[in-house]
Amino acid sequence: MVRKAYQVVRDNRRHQWEKNRVHASWAERAGTGATERDTGSERANLVFHAQYREIAAPPDLAEAFGVPPATPLVERTYRTRHACESTPVSLTTSYLVRCMIAANPALLDHTNEPWPGGTQHQLHTVGIEVGRVEERVTARAPTPEERCELELAAGTPVILLRKTSYDIDERVVDICRVTLPGDRTELVFTTPLERW
Repeated sequence: MVRKAYQVVRDNRRHQWEKNRVHASWAERAGTGATERDTGSERANLVFHAQYREIAAPPDLAEAFGVPPATPLVERTYRTRHACESTPVSLTTSYLVRCMIAANPALLDHTNEPWPGGTQHQLHTVGIEVGRVEERVTARAPTPEERCELELAAGTPVILLRKTSYDIDERVVDICRVTLPGDRTELVFTTPLERW
């Protein structure tokens, strides 16, 4: 079995960290990204893979985005792994409404990945500011395909994270489904409390 030494620590503060970088220089944004932050790895030690395709919005995504069923979406599938590992950090699929991002053709081309600054910067290039991010977390047994791709031992669950990004006008602008291996992922939730 492949050694799985690379633990992922996903902290909800990552969203503000990503937003803070939207106005940073290209060099700063290109130097490190969210995966590097979550894994503690350097970009040179990671292998990125992205695949895009256009799909017709199925009823559940159409409802979540507030668009008619069959509205064109850009489905973006990501697999990132450490160079010395055979398994990806997670199985990630993100959805964007095509007409919201079409003004920047670079956002329709997977060869521009990994995008310096991530999705929040991509959305910024078409005038969208993310105002809040909602994450819902559940767990279940993996499908046979997930178990194989993530090289999970028998009995190891997967963590399912559904991230919904809203713009400053409360419009849903990105829906992301992330499947994380339960044996090497830690979720950390930090809630700043206002002082009295």
